[in-house]
Amino acid sequence: MSKFEQYNVVLKDLKDEIRVFEYDLDEAYFKKIDSPEVQKGKLKAIVKVQKKISSFELTFSIEGTIFIPCDRCLDDMQQNISYKDKLQVKFGATFSEENDIVIVPEAEGTINIAWFLYEFIILNIPIKHVHAAGACNKTMVTKLKRHIAHPKDNEAGDFEAIDDDVFEIEDSQIDSQWDGLQNMIENN
Repeated sequence: MSKFEQYNVVLKDLKDEIRVFEYDLDEAYFKKIDSPEVQKGKLKAIVKVQKKISSFELTFSIEGTIFIPCDRCLDDMQQNISYKDKLQVKFGATFSEENDIVIVPEAEGTINIAWFLYEFIILNIPIKHVHAAGACNKTMVTKLKRHIAHPKDNEAGDFEAIDDDVFEIEDSQIDSQWDGLQNMIENN
């Protein structure tokens, strides 16, 4: 018995009815997946499978919360996940993914959706994930402020700490020694 056997959806026996599968995606699920992006959470996944004329339509609905490290302070933070989408599955000679269609071997007649569920969760994590303002680890934010700085507009090159919500340097603050490189790029 494989560790993902419960996520097998048997398609070859499916008639014209809609079958509904429900999965609780918790720490045990994420431990089995063994991927560094998400290691714990509590989500509910509902998968509806419907046979079409020459394919199968899997409708995914995933709702819940995962815990991921905050980009700013590295403490765990809650990230809500809400996902709804469809996946088309067809029978073929070997397993493959082509555009939005997954091909499964007709001899097996089964698709394992464990990894698809994980990919849908991962793809719904925002690029920037930080705690709400004021909720970050105070000790880490203090250390971060000490190490993130931007140049003042003076000749001495002094630096001053910036606010924890501002992490970008404006074009006007770029060191003038890079101007020569920019001229080289523009002249070629």
